[in-house]
Amino acid sequence: MRKQLFIVCMVLMAVPTLYSCKKDFDKLNIDPINALGATADKLLAPALVNSVTAGMVRNRSFTNELMQVTVSLSDGDNTVFRYAYKSSQSDYLWNNWYVQLTNFKLVDSLARGYGKDSSINFSYQGIGKVCKAWVFANLTDTYGDIPYFHALQGDSDFVHPSVTPAFDRQKDIYLDLLNQLEEANILLSKGDTIRVSGDPVYKGDVTKWRKFGNSLYLRLLLRISGKAELQQQCIAKIKQIAENPAQYPIFQSNADCARIYWNGGTSTTDPYTNPYMTQVRSQDFRAPSVCSFFLDYLVAWTDPRLTSAAPYGSGSLGLGSLGISQATGGGFYGVPSGYLPGHGDPRGAYFQSYDNTSEGSKGTTWSLQQNQRTGIIMQYAEVQFILAEAVVKGWITGNAQTYWNQGIASAINYWVANFNDDITKPNFIDHLANLGQASEVWNDSDPLEVKMEKIHLQKYYALFCTDLQQWFEYRRTGHPVLPKGPGLQNWGVMPARMVYPVYVQAANPTNYKNAVAIQGPDEISTQVWWQRP
Repeated sequence: MRKQLFIVCMVLMAVPTLYSCKKDFDKLNIDPINALGATADKLLAPALVNSVTAGMVRNRSFTNELMQVTVSLSDGDNTVFRYAYKSSQSDYLWNNWYVQLTNFKLVDSLARGYGKDSSINFSYQGIGKVCKAWVFANLTDTYGDIPYFHALQGDSDFVHPSVTPAFDRQKDIYLDLLNQLEEANILLSKGDTIRVSGDPVYKGDVTKWRKFGNSLYLRLLLRISGKAELQQQCIAKIKQIAENPAQYPIFQSNADCARIYWNGGTSTTDPYTNPYMTQVRSQDFRAPSVCSFFLDYLVAWTDPRLTSAAPYGSGSLGLGSLGISQATGGGFYGVPSGYLPGHGDPRGAYFQSYDNTSEGSKGTTWSLQQNQRTGIIMQYAEVQFILAEAVVKGWITGNAQTYWNQGIASAINYWVANFNDDITKPNFIDHLANLGQASEVWNDSDPLEVKMEKIHLQKYYALFCTDLQQWFEYRRTGHPVLPKGPGLQNWGVMPARMVYPVYVQAANPTNYKNAVAIQGPDEISTQVWWQRP
């Protein structure tokens, strides 16, 4: 009995001490720089940089190979250019983009006053919504049905956070993305100021963020415009945006392009260094050969992107602003994609790396690897080709040839500083003549499919270096028509999606199985909703 009483007394004496320690521990256990204590202006820049970086990395290793910009000289299995690749390819974008979506969600919510030291700012709310729409659209276009409405809940903003969210239907996701962009246009119209140094895209210019949001609106409307149940709704909205610039301002020149300008050096500590410098070894960057499909048109057109000696930046970019170099001992030609194992052509050209060691002039060559203009989110040229397509389909009024011409001129001007994008100037008129000699001439009497091929062949070059957009547009339209090599797998059909990351099957099995049951087999040949008739 005496022993039991002693124990009780000791416990009672300890309670005040434990309570005091708990209070002190709670004070110490607060990270002053975590996301919950951050503000919208501090979260925006890293989220943008990391989102663009993920798109650039997969653009180089995935989109370029599928879309015949580059081709690997490989006879191994799982080669992307043969429409076969490891399922592990799927993890990277899923992992990276969902993390950044959480940050963009916080940019929006913190600007609504949720969080310590946060205040109401309509511009950050709008920017958060635009960025979420951009990245979520990329994710659903890559995988199909994905977690959306109950995603991004694994934080303390929710009483019962969901770490195993349901997969939502792509149609429902798209309809909400359009609503988000509609709301963002209104929010951004209020003109609240934002921090210049925290905005690597527009340096605090809210008007340009609004133009980007509405230009992205056009991209997403066009992408789902082939679905019969939504086509009239999409057409009406495209017409409203295109014909009401005061209510829906869109890109008006290359000065409006959404992109991150890589002004850093070669150090990983520089804030805005081209990720190709920090995440890709120089020997790996120059390893793939330029594909004949990508190169042959540029050669036939005597394209300034291939021939100009005065691009943006300092120094030479090899043969033109895209930094394509002739292989040592070879001619200037591309390698056909989809070749049978053991039957690839010799290497003819490649995108040179910053060190240029293969040419014996280390450190002196300005290459695409270090180009400051590769951080592309969306370009003015893309908007012009969107409008050209809308005209030829009879959705809006206007001159399709003018939009087509402007798209070509602005796509070249983006990479080549001394190419004036005024379509009335001699340099563009000369370029049109070169296109004409290569039978690339606009003719209003051509059938729709011929016009679509002409629009999308030029759009293909305008989308160079823009995450997975070439692949998305090819899946939507079938243009430009790509050669089919004899070594292609997947029955020679362009992959329709990436499969879901393997770990999702184990981490969220019930919702994964439900998604597959609705969308179809978790295979690269299963079409996403907007691809289906």
